Amino acid sequence: MNGEYMAGRKAARTSLGDVLVLGLGKSGKAVVEYCLGLLGGRVSSLTIAAGEHNEAAVASAKDYERRGAKVYFDRYTFDEERYDLCIASPGISQFSRFYENAQAASACIVSEVEFAWRESRADTRWIAVTGTNGKTTTTTLITHILDEAGERVAAVGNIGNTCIEAVAADAADVFVAEVSSFQLASMELFAPQVAVLLNITPDHLYWHMTFDAYVEAKRNVYRRLSDTRGTLVIDGVCDVTRACIKDFKDDPDRAFDYIPIGCAQGVDASMKEACGSENAAWLHDGMLRVEYGGEAMELIAASSLRIKGAHNASNALAAASAALAAGVPVECVRRALRSFEPLEHRLEPCGIIDGVSFFNDSKATNVDATCKALSAFAPDTAVFLLGGHDKGTDLDALVADASRVCRAVVCFGAAGERFERAFAAVHDAVEVVRAAHMEDALDAAMALAHPGDSVVLSPACASFDEFDSFEHRGRVFKQLVAFRAQSAR
Repeated sequence: MNGEYMAGRKAARTSLGDVLVLGLGKSGKAVVEYCLGLLGGRVSSLTIAAGEHNEAAVASAKDYERRGAKVYFDRYTFDEERYDLCIASPGISQFSRFYENAQAASACIVSEVEFAWRESRADTRWIAVTGTNGKTTTTTLITHILDEAGERVAAVGNIGNTCIEAVAADAADVFVAEVSSFQLASMELFAPQVAVLLNITPDHLYWHMTFDAYVEAKRNVYRRLSDTRGTLVIDGVCDVTRACIKDFKDDPDRAFDYIPIGCAQGVDASMKEACGSENAAWLHDGMLRVEYGGEAMELIAASSLRIKGAHNASNALAAASAALAAGVPVECVRRALRSFEPLEHRLEPCGIIDGVSFFNDSKATNVDATCKALSAFAPDTAVFLLGGHDKGTDLDALVADASRVCRAVVCFGAAGERFERAFAAVHDAVEVVRAAHMEDALDAAMALAHPGDSVVLSPACASFDEFDSFEHRGRVFKQLVAFRAQSAR
């Protein structure tokens, strides 16, 4: 690969040389389309290791081969080949033999997010958001704030278009990228102007193998932040992210600012007061407050947010801090916070039947996300639907939090039996009902709920035992609620 960089780009080589693309998922296809446009110029050759056969991938492969690419299925070794650049799809673990073989055969291996960042205009700004839970809400809210401020902004990554599609279309001057641990694991030069690191709790361990590896991947979001002299917004309540602050705060080579959200005492306490940090964001007497760059800014009351729960107040603080760090005027931040609506599948209100409110929180695919949803409801006012495809995670925190908040829980799906046992093992735990499927669980919850209560689908599980995705699960839930609301008239 040619060592010269292109003028006017972040870190794009004048020649990409021989390029290997691993996987033909959404991001893989986007990279292939981009590289096919450069074939014969900056790209000398394009090889696609497509993984296993499937109908859609085979159809795409025929088109790619016609346009000059080489495509291989069911091939996971690269004994003779050598590549200048490999771009890996996020579904392929860095600990898999497939990834390791490609890495050994390539001078450089990066994720699609890193590749897009390199190819983007030098004057574009990037805001990268990661964490175990809250990424999409925070990413969308940051985008909403910047749009309110008149910026030419695009939400990319795991939300909206892939990063490389947006870069190729020159779709924005500011890219707000929701980035997963999978994508962050393959970062080399990626340096946003603002990085947001939310909570880190155990998840995706099948991909990362260990929790330490998962944490290290998340930390990559700010590894090169000193290159831009940017700002890190970081959860100060979570023990894991707070440990990250301890690691870098006294580093003499650190050249970035950081804004901690809350501190060990909670989101309603300031790390500036607790530990002397230069900046801080927290709930101050119910108000969202940010102190940054020598300014103290009262934003809006948390009760004025249209998104429910303490976790969403924390997400709002993170988004507001990121926007302020990106130069958005404080009045634009206030206005956008007031107007932001709940996202689909994230504590989304979806109807009222006989005085009972219904919420779709299908995006809660792990225990920590459901625990955060539980914090949005007063004690003894909710019936939660729990279950689905079991991730096998520890349920102690879920049982404890649900027992404080719920009138009852309904356990359904493949995980239903294990969840029921976990509640049964705790003396005086909440009332538990079993159901075979989600529709049965909804009917059981409706029978248990009283006027003024809430019925909440917040499963703490993946959806794949019964549905194609958490989106599919959430939309079916909303349809079921709508049908029952119509029948109740």
